[in-house]
Amino acid sequence: MNEKKHQEQQTLKNKVKFKRIVLYARQHRANPGVNETLCRLIDFLEQQEVQVYQDIDTASGFDVNIPILAREDMGKKNDLIIVIGGDGSLLSAARMAIKVDTPVIGINRGRLGFLTDILPHELEKQLDAVLRGDYEEEKRFLLHTRIYDKDHTYFEGDALNDVVLGRGNETHLIEFSVLVNQQLVSHYRSDGMILSTPTGSTAYALSAGGPIMHPQLNAIVLVPMFSHSLSSRPLVIDAEAKIELHISHFNEADLRVSCDGHESRMVKPGQKVAIQKNGNQLRLLHPLDYHYYDTLRSKLGWESKHQG
Repeated sequence: MNEKKHQEQQTLKNKVKFKRIVLYARQHRANPGVNETLCRLIDFLEQQEVQVYQDIDTASGFDVNIPILAREDMGKKNDLIIVIGGDGSLLSAARMAIKVDTPVIGINRGRLGFLTDILPHELEKQLDAVLRGDYEEEKRFLLHTRIYDKDHTYFEGDALNDVVLGRGNETHLIEFSVLVNQQLVSHYRSDGMILSTPTGSTAYALSAGGPIMHPQLNAIVLVPMFSHSLSSRPLVIDAEAKIELHISHFNEADLRVSCDGHESRMVKPGQKVAIQKNGNQLRLLHPLDYHYYDTLRSKLGWESKHQG
């Protein structure tokens, strides 16, 4: 191992120890295991030398006897947000965490769990190491999007996975143009466009035929959805670029822009959508035995052994 690589790995280890833990979970009737894991996690954390709190969203969905930490007070005392749920829960927590510069780690109670590393039955072992300062910290960038025209800004939102322009209530193909750094890329007639970070490349963009991008790439992928042109293909660009979607006046109805499939707003013909890298990054924590390619093999069902 070369010296630079060794130094990089050493900086990932023996980080600061956390003083306050904030629990984040969303109630989901299809996933009763979240409550079980939440209670087990509280029992474990109350035996550690940390203060345990819950977020306001957690308090609205679960009946647990721990205090609420207001979001404006987070990030002031070596805080850590622990998410219990699937990737959707971590996406919601990420938009909160970047505003208070607080790291996040996830316990997987979802389906795939690309972002939530810790298995429920291993939470005590894995979190014990994390609380001792043995973990890896990885930075993931988000996309910031804005709907506007020459007079007003109508919506602003952030996305860790993707920003999606869709048909809304329109039944026909929609029309829009894509510009990168004020240069025209193409005019599209399609069902829409997915603009994905490397983190989101294994989500919606993958199902639409986009490439898998390593999370440390500084890139954005544009994936047209069911384009009228057979030559339309995914396009990977520099993440520092400024992207604009110009919504054609020929559309007969409002379209829809969504961030991580959560926050969404209608966008009218003639309006514009700006997408660029958010200046704040998510601090995503992993146990020391985390390996990205192990996650890909496991979650996507790739065979890891040679078949003779």
